[in-house]
Amino acid sequence: MTRLYTEIKIEASQRKVWYALYEKQDWFKWNTFLWDRNPNQPFILNQEVTLAVRRRPHEEETVFQPLVQVLQPEICLSWIAEIPGFRNQTVFELQEIGLGRTKYIYHQEFSGWLTRVFLPFIQEDEKRGMERMAYELKEYVEGQRTGSH
Repeated sequence: MTRLYTEIKIEASQRKVWYALYEKQDWFKWNTFLWDRNPNQPFILNQEVTLAVRRRPHEEETVFQPLVQVLQPEICLSWIAEIPGFRNQTVFELQEIGLGRTKYIYHQEFSGWLTRVFLPFIQEDEKRGMERMAYELKEYVEGQRTGSH
């Protein structure tokens, strides 16, 4: 099993960070790594959503349909994407680290025999994309001065 990990501290409440992450139909406003391919499919526990990943800013998107495994508002969002021989579990965690401060943790675990085939080609770009998304989320949430979240 291979694990990729990134984290960042965000000067905003868990609630505000959660809503930016959870409201995937708004990802286009800030997220250049993950894309919502069907805004009519909200995150619902044990249901699939249609997403796309763009590891490099100008590459073609890779569409996938993960199954939402964990949906704990303001705490954790997790999904699993699988094809025979390849499994990717994605986890987003939010931890309160002070009043109006949140630690955003994003990790992925890859397993299955095809991991040895696919991962060497995407691992570096995947890690950079995860880091880019963390930074973009921080910039987006910290830049919001008004709103109900």
